[in-house]
Amino acid sequence: MADNTPVNSQITDAITQTNVTVLGEAPAMAIGALSQAMSSSLAVMFANATAAQQQQNIVAQAATAQGVATIYGAGRSEPDTMLSLMTALKATQEVD
Repeated sequence: MADNTPVNSQITDAITQTNVTVLGEAPAMAIGALSQAMSSSLAVMFANATAAQQQQNIVAQAATAQGVATIYGAGRSEPDTMLSLMTALKATQEVD
């Protein structure tokens, strides 16, 4: 071990102060990292919800267009096609 001189005690004091600073800042750094992770996860969740809503709207528009085309198409009723379209539309609404 080094002799106890004024320079050695100053070095020991500087290192001790640095270690105390690191230990004191650790909880704040951990909470900051946790907050950033939570914010990122929340942003991804909202992006996924928006994408799901857009996809559901596309399916609904396609079903509506197909239904209108079926109604006006041949001038005859096609109940099986309409029933399958209604079933598909209801299935997408039940996912929510």
